[in-house]
Amino acid sequence: MARNEEKAQLMLNKWVTMKEQFNAGEVAERRPFLATDCKNLADAEKWRMQIVREVTKKVAEIQNAGLGEHKLRDLNDAINKLLREKGHWQSQIRKLGGPDYNALEPKALDAEGRPLPGGGGYRYFGAARDLPGVKELFEAPAPVQKRRTRKDMMKRVTPDYYGFRDDDDGKLAPLEAAAEASAAGDAEAAERAQRDKR
Repeated sequence: MARNEEKAQLMLNKWVTMKEQFNAGEVAERRPFLATDCKNLADAEKWRMQIVREVTKKVAEIQNAGLGEHKLRDLNDAINKLLREKGHWQSQIRKLGGPDYNALEPKALDAEGRPLPGGGGYRYFGAARDLPGVKELFEAPAPVQKRRTRKDMMKRVTPDYYGFRDDDDGKLAPLEAAAEASAAGDAEAAERAQRDKR
């Protein structure tokens, strides 16, 4: 661990170096806050690639489950913010006449080939998927069987269920008369046979 004087000297050296670069005109260019402020296609491509590199670095870092819950949540938030910003740069590139990266990019999938969990554009990466509350958020709830009430069952009951309209077509009455005559004849024959046995 460096001593306080060494730390102060280090900060002074950084400041002096930055001041010399500024005076020489070698100042590192900063990414514009709004993508719409950039009117040059090459610069927009450069800033998009810078964001892609940052996302890649943070996704690799979030794979470590030992970082702790707060650090994982912060990293996941930062990745989602960068992805949103990348989308803004991609739309600006398309407006400036560049390629449509939204159409060219593959969909975000996990190791099993399923879409990354998340809704409304917010996604969870790496070890953040195993955080408390996140797993439960995306597990499908068990379907609850709604108990049918008498009213629900009676909705489907029509007069046909009770046989009220069976003889409206006129075909059933002759068939019933023939069946009744046959049944009556069978009953009389069975009764005679019973009497004869006595």
